[in-house]
Amino acid sequence: DGVIVVSEELHRLAYNQVFKEFDTGVEWSKDYYGVLMNSVGGGKPKMRFHFTENGWPSSKLGPSPQTKEEQEALIDALQERKTVIFQENVQAGKADPRPGIVELIDKALDRPDLKTAVCSAATKSAVTEVLNATLGPERVARFDLLLLGDDVSKKKPDPLIYTTAAERLGVSPADCAVVEDSKIGLDAAVGASMRCFITYMPSTADQDFSLAEQAVEDATRLDLDTIFPP
Repeated sequence: DGVIVVSEELHRLAYNQVFKEFDTGVEWSKDYYGVLMNSVGGGKPKMRFHFTENGWPSSKLGPSPQTKEEQEALIDALQERKTVIFQENVQAGKADPRPGIVELIDKALDRPDLKTAVCSAATKSAVTEVLNATLGPERVARFDLLLLGDDVSKKKPDPLIYTTAAERLGVSPADCAVVEDSKIGLDAAVGASMRCFITYMPSTADQDFSLAEQAVEDATRLDLDTIFPP
């Protein structure tokens, strides 16, 4: 999300719809969701952070959850329904690939000396839906690795998802390059000792990308042969 497709607003609308369906009284504005996007990785952690900071809401499931088990049950129910809503929006053709990213992916997939991976904290079913809708199942099947959702126990900015990817691909982190769109992703990549190239979004353009190899508006400004000389 953000790197391959512009889906930030689709996620926000899906969250607000599920909050309404569950009678939580919660609504996230564009500005607030932008803050969440750039400070908390993953959907469940975003809700957990918000409810911890602002109070756990009552819902159609019952009164405000007090125990950790009750709180996690609410988050799980909200996320499950939110994922369905998001997938319906994607299937309706509301998610478009960012400029240049499909071309960059194709060049990487065609390079026999490179291995490719998608590493996302978003729900596995949602990411799969987005990838298939925007890249096509045939292209997605050519990736060497997909690390999605709960495949790792810690979310970005923790580097675990990238260190795990390097291990599974059998490559050194020093030989990896990551494309990200936010400071959270940059911190994860740098924490894994990988080079990181930023294609920033309007909501992340003002973040500190000083540790990135390059920070550009979109993937049309990235050159694979410069990143990985043949």
